[in-house]
Amino acid sequence: MTPTAKSVLFTLVVLMMVTTAARALPLDSDAAANIDSHPLSPVETARQNKSWEYGPFVNWGTGVGDRSDFKFFWAGFQLGKPLSPVVHAGILSGQFELGGNIMPLWQAYTPAPHQQEYVCAGPSGQPVSCLLPVGGGTFRGVSLTPVILRWNFLTRSPRIQPWFQGAGGLIYTTHKFPPNLLSFDGINGGTSVWNFSPQGGIGVHYFTRARQSIDLGVNAVHISSASLGDRNPGVNASIQVQMGYTFWR
Repeated sequence: MTPTAKSVLFTLVVLMMVTTAARALPLDSDAAANIDSHPLSPVETARQNKSWEYGPFVNWGTGVGDRSDFKFFWAGFQLGKPLSPVVHAGILSGQFELGGNIMPLWQAYTPAPHQQEYVCAGPSGQPVSCLLPVGGGTFRGVSLTPVILRWNFLTRSPRIQPWFQGAGGLIYTTHKFPPNLLSFDGINGGTSVWNFSPQGGIGVHYFTRARQSIDLGVNAVHISSASLGDRNPGVNASIQVQMGYTFWR
């Protein structure tokens, strides 16, 4: 198992343990005293008031499979609001939330421009080996995720709010991304400056105080141009770890 896979697995296990503990453990004496002195805990306040949540976040990620040499760094601002009352459905009990985010800072780090060996058509039409340039380096852009569908789980914890989500976004880069790939006949197959980013993941809010929380999430993100360019190599899968700070109003 690669170091990246181990770190992702470890993060997922920690999130699952936090969720399980939040459901199963009784409140400690400090938490119980806090609830006695205040009618609602931070989680209950956000849940019952259907509070708006907003705040900044940073994101680090890595491609997997044939894109394991791709790295990502993003930063932006997220907004969301619970829309439904708490739905009681056993272990799936929770509340539906609609959100979105914008990332003015979107960067992808790919292998530097280099030459790669390809099979090309020779003068007589016979295949020959040739070296052709392949683009690469750092790509910059912006991203908008207008739809985040999130399910906030119902737990007994006064401070921990776990969730899972699905989302869809749009990415614009100043140069075609992924790096232009060359076909076997040596024609530069342009990708696109526009890409789409369907994704899904899990995470947790940890309320440090009333109406403020530290957030940790892990998302699996697919990046594809939907064949807007001559080619659509995309990034079939990437793992993105997100950290943020949220205010609730």
